[in-house]
Amino acid sequence: MFMTSDDLSAQQNLLARAKALHGQAPLIDGHNDYPWALRGLDPGRDLAKADITKSVPSLMTDIPRLRAGGLGGQFWSVYVPSTMPAPEAVTATLEQIDVVHRMLRQWPETFELALSADDVERIFKKGRIASMIGMEGGHSVDSSLATLRQMHALGARYMTLTHNNNTPWADSAADKAEHGGLTKFGEEMVREMNWLGMLVDLSHVSPDTMEDALRVSAAPVIFSHSNARAIGDVPRNVPDAILRQLPKNGGVVMVTFVPGFTSPEVIAHDKRLGAERTRLQQTMPGDEAGVNKALDAWRKANPAPRATVAQVADHIDHIRKVAGIDHIGMGGDFDGITEVVQGLEDVSKYPVLTAELLKRGYSDDDIRKVIGLNVLRAWRQADRVAADLKKQRGPSSATIARLDGGK
Repeated sequence: MFMTSDDLSAQQNLLARAKALHGQAPLIDGHNDYPWALRGLDPGRDLAKADITKSVPSLMTDIPRLRAGGLGGQFWSVYVPSTMPAPEAVTATLEQIDVVHRMLRQWPETFELALSADDVERIFKKGRIASMIGMEGGHSVDSSLATLRQMHALGARYMTLTHNNNTPWADSAADKAEHGGLTKFGEEMVREMNWLGMLVDLSHVSPDTMEDALRVSAAPVIFSHSNARAIGDVPRNVPDAILRQLPKNGGVVMVTFVPGFTSPEVIAHDKRLGAERTRLQQTMPGDEAGVNKALDAWRKANPAPRATVAQVADHIDHIRKVAGIDHIGMGGDFDGITEVVQGLEDVSKYPVLTAELLKRGYSDDDIRKVIGLNVLRAWRQADRVAADLKKQRGPSSATIARLDGGK
């Protein structure tokens, strides 16, 4: 698309306004998989050698680009695959938490651990990036409330109830329904997270699990990296029926930059690709190499469309329309994705999205809410709920065997 000099000047003015707003309120991203991406690097988790103080082209995240993007706070995901056996997943999650703590030690002039919303604002005012820990999946605690509490003690401030597989107590959006949402123990897990002040993250979970969590939770929930299902019709996105409940709950949907959750055209292409893979597997049973070769040819003949910044903004528009401006945040999923939105390729690009929102008429107050103030408000409310609950009871001694009969 050709841009005139006037168009270019207008875009530059919007970007300048966007960057100024990022200096007024902390831009908080709900989900970055840098700690897991390190496992695929040489020399892996040796932070002294994996130097992100300079450009790292193999990653979407490094310190120069974080600064260019105006990031004020980051929930670092301590993701481990949900296919891991539960005891192994607990150990791997502890290793990932250790990566985050070592990041903070390695680059203290850039990162500082934040355990509360007040910490985020204090760290932001110092010019550092507030760093929070988010667990991506209930498999990380092996159906143990005691393990949940100890993860919180190590700094975890949200837990996604499931990843792509069901847990023994909650259904995932990407798995076959097993529990009809949350089991009795799953409800107790949510209540214990409320008691701790740990945010309940509903990205990745089934709509039934969303419904149950909203019914049980006394504190605001978050979706750390999800979009609106009315626009992107995939199970990972949030249905309008759930969005309409957020004003009462106080929760926040942190809009993600995953092309396959963002663009209707990409979603349609992905569905056609999946259908072609199934067809090839049926016609060439046992011939994985042949299937892959044929899929490569199909991709060349059917090039994938690109998701756009405007389409990400469309999801924000829709959530504002259904839930309201107070219930939107950002959750890029950088370094957890293999394809990127055109214009949002890495952590330096947040101002491009902010500029798009300004172009659409969002006020400065609206922007400050979306980039970070909404999630800080939800977090503070969760901490108030926790303080009240701790006056009423101690930690729960419930077990999955007692509540669910050994499920």
